[in-house]
Amino acid sequence: MNRTPSSAAASREQTDAVQGAGQDGGSLSNGLKQRHLSMIALGGVIGAGLFVGSREGIAAAGPSIVLAYAVSGALVMLIMRMLGEMAAANPASGSFSVHAERSIGSWAGFTVGWMFTALLCVAVAAEALGAADVMHQWFPSTQPWMWVLVFMVIFTGTNLAAVGNFGEFEFWFATLKVAAIGIFLVLGVLAILGLLPGTSAPGTAHLTGDGGFLPKGVDGLMVGLLASVFAYGGLETVTIAAAESKDPVRGVASAVRTAMWRIALFYVGSMAIIVTVIPWSAPSIAKSGPYVAVLDYLKIPAAGQIMNVVILVALLSAVNANIYGSSRMAYSLISRGQGPAFLGKVSGGVPRRAVLLCSAFGFIAVLFSFLWPTTLFQWLLNMVGAAVLVVWGFIAVAQLRMRRRLEREAPEKLVVKMWAFPVLTWVALAGIVAVLMLMLRDDNQRIQLLFTGGFGVVLTVIGLIRQRALSNR
Repeated sequence: MNRTPSSAAASREQTDAVQGAGQDGGSLSNGLKQRHLSMIALGGVIGAGLFVGSREGIAAAGPSIVLAYAVSGALVMLIMRMLGEMAAANPASGSFSVHAERSIGSWAGFTVGWMFTALLCVAVAAEALGAADVMHQWFPSTQPWMWVLVFMVIFTGTNLAAVGNFGEFEFWFATLKVAAIGIFLVLGVLAILGLLPGTSAPGTAHLTGDGGFLPKGVDGLMVGLLASVFAYGGLETVTIAAAESKDPVRGVASAVRTAMWRIALFYVGSMAIIVTVIPWSAPSIAKSGPYVAVLDYLKIPAAGQIMNVVILVALLSAVNANIYGSSRMAYSLISRGQGPAFLGKVSGGVPRRAVLLCSAFGFIAVLFSFLWPTTLFQWLLNMVGAAVLVVWGFIAVAQLRMRRRLEREAPEKLVVKMWAFPVLTWVALAGIVAVLMLMLRDDNQRIQLLFTGGFGVVLTVIGLIRQRALSNR
C-alpha cells in the first residue's frame, strides 16, 4: 500500500518519537562508548564461521577460496556501506527494520525485523551448543547441557544489566579475537617469507599444485562462495549497538569506513595464508581445522588448545552479541506497535522483558537440540538458514529508496554515502539474487532457502494484514 508524502513523514516522526521510549516512559541508555563500538565492529567480523566453517569452503574450492572470500566480502562491504549510510542518517536500535519500514512500508519492517530476531535467537542456541562442546572436550566428565545452562545464565544476566556490561564483554572478547588473528597473520607472513625456524618459503607450489588454483572447477568455487557468504553474518550488530552510544553517527561512520580493510585483512588475508603455507587438501585441515593445521605445521606448541580457546571466545562472543541484537530488534518492533506491548517496558535503560523473551527462545531451541536434534531443531536451523540474504535484500531496497528521499529532503544527513549510487546498490541486489540462485543448485542449501522463504511469506502476509488494518482505522 503506497503512502502519501505527508503520511510517510508522519510515520517517520512517530517512529522517531517511540524509538527510544519504552512502555514505562523510560528509554534505552547511551552506555556504549566509542571504544566499545570500535571493538564490536572490529571483532564482529571474526567469528566461529571463520575459525570453524572455513574448512568446508577450503575443501570445496581449494586455493580459489581466496577468490570466494574476496567476492563475497565485496558484496558484504556494499551491504555494510548501505546500512552505514542509513544508520548514520537515522540511528535507531531497530536499524534496518526501521529503515525498511520508513522506506518500503510497515510490512517490510515487520517482516525483516522478526526474521532477524528469529535468526539471532536460533543462533544463540547454535553458538551456545558449540561452546558447550568445547568445554565438554576439556571436561569430559561433565554434560554439555550443564555448560549451556551456565552460558545462558551468564549472558542473560549480562544483557539484563546495564548496556555497558554488554559493551565491556564484547570489548574484551573482540580484543582477544583480534590479537589471536593478528598473531596468526604475522606468523603466516613470516612462514611464507621463510623467516621462521624450520620452515622454507613455499612460493606458489600450494596455490598451483594439486589440481591448480581451481582444483574442483567453477562448481567448487561456487560452493566455496556460498560457505564464505554466511561466514560474514553478524556484522549488522554494530549498527544496532550504535543507537545506544553517546555519538551514534560518528560511531557508525567510523565502523563502516574501516570495514573494508578489516574484511580484506582478517578473512581474505587469512585464507590466502592458509592455502599458501599448507596444501589445501592436507588431511589436517579436515581433522583439526585450517588454523590449527597451519599452527601445527609451524610447530607452534599446543596449537590445538590455543585455537580451542579462541574458538570458545568467538562462540561466547556470539552468544552475548546475539542475545543483545535480538532483544534490541524485538524491543524496536514492540515499541513501534509490531509486537506484544507488555514486552516493551524499559527499566534501567534496558528492555529487560525483551531480553528475557529472546533468551528464553534461545534456551528452548537448545532443549529442542537435545530432544529432537534431527527434527524440530533442524527445522529451526533451516527456517533461518537464508535469513541473512533476506535481510541484505531489504537493506539494499530500503537504501535505494531512502537515499533519494534524503537527497531531496535532508542532504546534510548523508554523513556516510554509498559509493557510485545507485549503480553499486543494483550490483549488490544482483549479487544477492545470484547467491540465491546458487543455493537452488545445492540440495542442502535449497532446503534452507525453501524453509526461509516459507517463513518470510508467513511474516509478509501477517505484516500486510497489519498494515491494511492500521490504514483502515
